Amino acid sequence: MSINRLEQKLMEKLTDLETKGTLKGREMIITSIKPPEGDKGPRYLLQGHGDQEFIRINSNAYLGLSRHPALVQAEEDAARLYGTGPGAVRFISGTFIPHVQLEKRLAEFHAREAAMIFSSAYATIMGVLPALIDSETAVISDALNHNCIINAIRLARPKIKAVYAHLDMNDLEAKIKAAMDQARRVLIVTDGIFSMRGDYAPLDIIGDMAARYSPKFAEGVHTIVDDSHGVGAFGRTGRGTLEYTGAAGIDILVATLGKAFGVNGGYLVASAPVVSYLKETAPFYIYSNPIAPAEAGAALTALEILDGPEGEKLLEHMRTLTQLFEQGLVDLGFEVLRSAHPIVPLMIRDTSKTREMVQYLNANGILATGLKYPVVPKGDEEIRFQISAEHTPDDLAYVLRCLEKFHKDK
Repeated sequence: MSINRLEQKLMEKLTDLETKGTLKGREMIITSIKPPEGDKGPRYLLQGHGDQEFIRINSNAYLGLSRHPALVQAEEDAARLYGTGPGAVRFISGTFIPHVQLEKRLAEFHAREAAMIFSSAYATIMGVLPALIDSETAVISDALNHNCIINAIRLARPKIKAVYAHLDMNDLEAKIKAAMDQARRVLIVTDGIFSMRGDYAPLDIIGDMAARYSPKFAEGVHTIVDDSHGVGAFGRTGRGTLEYTGAAGIDILVATLGKAFGVNGGYLVASAPVVSYLKETAPFYIYSNPIAPAEAGAALTALEILDGPEGEKLLEHMRTLTQLFEQGLVDLGFEVLRSAHPIVPLMIRDTSKTREMVQYLNANGILATGLKYPVVPKGDEEIRFQISAEHTPDDLAYVLRCLEKFHKDK
């Protein structure tokens, strides 16, 4: 059968990925979660590991909201009222009142005119960029932007595609100048928080630069920020990198409901005309089902928690734990890229040692993620720890003890 030849070719590609070190391999399967008890945060049980309990310190669930009783209740109530899925895309009959309420509340939270929900933040970027890029557009992108931005630009085929060195504002400005007299419109696209390193874009400088050069182009210079790791985890009130940097002039903000909010889905906020246009032109919105009404109900509850006293406490607890863990690593003699964000990169700078350390942590009941060459450049190998408000000081102390033992034994 001809399928056998295809399967052979696909297996060759998988072998090649394994040789290069980029094969993801077999997934760990969580079978149950033990709730927090005493000085311990939640513990995770994995298929094939018997009764061994794991601390999960590689999760995007920064506020630990996914099992919050209020979210669970809100999702259950909405599921009973509206069912488990939308049953249609938005413009047919897939828009339910929780979707509309959530979009209104997201716009208010970010002080924008309008919002729209997508099935994921990845789908948001993939739907939005091609709809805003035409044959007279120059797109300028940070070198470490997320895969979704890279693929969306590739799909859109702009007139000019330029990549500036990571966080290098002089290079960004040079790329804008180079686009003069060649493009009618410029889109500057960047992550807010860069997920590999936990560092952030200087959105205040980027916004000011866009405003300064906008008169030089017939259709202006515009900014799009994907702050999926920022919203709910960064800034005094959890409004992300825009809040932290005090930025103005960011035209479109993209974020996720699937990280700090603990639910599922993606969204953007912008001016009402931009949202109206995108609802008519973004294929990932028009031709794909939205998140379930129940998910929208749970996300709305998560937003209310974040924007209230409980959210303030969760953010403060998460920041305290992040500082505690970072300082603990430094005290042990490790190299850390420090920031106010709960991503804590432990720089190992060696592929084999990174792999060995992750295996050691896993064997001792700690789920951690190693980023190795060629996923990151040689010399930038790291273990990416991610702190959550669900963690406790005792949890982090245990992780530090394990790292100390590994460090001494090696």
